[in-house]
Amino acid sequence: QVQLVESGGGLVQAGGSLRLSCAASERTFRSYAMGWFRQTPGKEREIVAAITWSGGSTYYADSVKGRFTISRDNAKNTGYLQMNSLKPEDTAVYYCAADLRYGRTPYEYNSWGQGTQVTVSS
Repeated sequence: QVQLVESGGGLVQAGGSLRLSCAASERTFRSYAMGWFRQTPGKEREIVAAITWSGGSTYYADSVKGRFTISRDNAKNTGYLQMNSLKPEDTAVYYCAADLRYGRTPYEYNSWGQGTQVTVSS
């Protein structure tokens, strides 16, 4: 497991942009797939995007395709989620996660950050 710390959340108007960062504590992060998930009260945590350890393959939820971009810089042990054209329905706590598996469900990830709040106002 690795320790993960998210940053970059905040309040933004609809149509605006934010970039989330996920800093890992260990160089082994570069061997892990990474995912971004989000959760709102009363709902299950859902995947937003995922990326393989090399960055060679990515996955996006349909709701964010064309608006969000996942990336990583293994030299910096950091992953990113660029969020453009934000909508009020994107409001949630966003979590980054890492695991050797390149999964699409939260059950496939063993390392989690503490979460960062993203609020999009209409």
